[in-house]
Amino acid sequence: MKKQVIIALALSISAFSFGQKKELKTAEKAIKNNDFSVAKSILDQAESMLSGMDDKSKDKFYYLKGKALYANGTGSDADLDLAIENFDKVNNAYKVEIGDVKQDLINTLLTNSNSQYTSGKYLDAVKGFEKLYKLIPTDTTYLYYAASSAITGKDFDSAVKNYETLLNLGYTGITKQYVATNVETGEVEVFSETQRDLYVKSGAYIKPAEKVSESKRGEIVKNLAFIYLNNGESEKALTAVKAAREMDPTDSDLILSEANLHYKNGDKVKYKALIEEAIQLDPNNTDLIFNLGVVAADNGEMDKAKEYYTKVISLDPENVNAQTNMAALILGEENALIEEMNGLGTSNADNLRYDELKAKRTGLYNNAVPYLEAVLKVQPKNTEVAKTLLNIYGAIGDTTKEKSIKALIDSLAN
Repeated sequence: MKKQVIIALALSISAFSFGQKKELKTAEKAIKNNDFSVAKSILDQAESMLSGMDDKSKDKFYYLKGKALYANGTGSDADLDLAIENFDKVNNAYKVEIGDVKQDLINTLLTNSNSQYTSGKYLDAVKGFEKLYKLIPTDTTYLYYAASSAITGKDFDSAVKNYETLLNLGYTGITKQYVATNVETGEVEVFSETQRDLYVKSGAYIKPAEKVSESKRGEIVKNLAFIYLNNGESEKALTAVKAAREMDPTDSDLILSEANLHYKNGDKVKYKALIEEAIQLDPNNTDLIFNLGVVAADNGEMDKAKEYYTKVISLDPENVNAQTNMAALILGEENALIEEMNGLGTSNADNLRYDELKAKRTGLYNNAVPYLEAVLKVQPKNTEVAKTLLNIYGAIGDTTKEKSIKALIDSLAN
């Protein structure tokens, strides 16, 4: 009785093994005929037999599944990802065949990804470069290209993911570069070693040399800091900015980013110190000087704020922000005058004081006018500034300019 059971079981296993081989053979035939959808369907059904397959059959299954998904390069993005996963599961057999398919896939992806990036399809390029990294995990440059494409395409989630992976892997991007000087232009150009040697041999290039490229870690940390800042992750941003500044302490953009973070956190003292540090590196940076003016005004240091705005205007006479803020500071002094004027009585002394304050108020208007007119010259459709000037011209009795500005406002309304 026992012998019969053993024989029956052996026959059952033999039949199961035959079924596996038949399914794989049918799928293989479909792939050869480019019937990839048929092959995928057969292999999906055969997947339930995986646990009973020997190692050789498993290798064949994963190889065929990868080929069916790859579909000679016509597979979808999702299918290509699955194809790579299946190829990676093959342990021993089909290494040469998989190598050929992978090389074909690498060439296709590289061509397509570069084309997508140069044509502005950055998000498509991200996917392509990520696949290239999956195919060649030892070449982290593709992951860097994926992150750079994501940044350009404003896919910040992908950029963060890839940048953080690069940092964890210790990526620097430092490479040996082979350079030579173009005889015609005098410019130094970068080549592969073989290419450079051929150009030098031709006489078109001279002074062959080797040099080491700069590390990209500073750029990566800097971009991460800006993304964190954009996402409102202040603590992460501050940590990243400080790390980036250690790598590049003279980058005024990084200093400004750290300053802005401190400003958001309410630390105006640290903000001001950092802005002043940035100005020492870039003394004619009008944005930095303007920011100091804003901080000074926030702190009630109006004279100091005017100094900063005046400096900005001297460097950039068409700086609308500085012109507008300067006019606002001047007109802001009007409130105290009006309050005092409204509190005066009817005595002779009060009447004299009223006239003094009125004259001061007119003086403020006259001082503000050049700045407002300068804004309107750059932004002739700025209705708010035009209306402010209309009120001022009316108050100081300049009827000619009042009529002119009224005509402008009417034209803007139509």
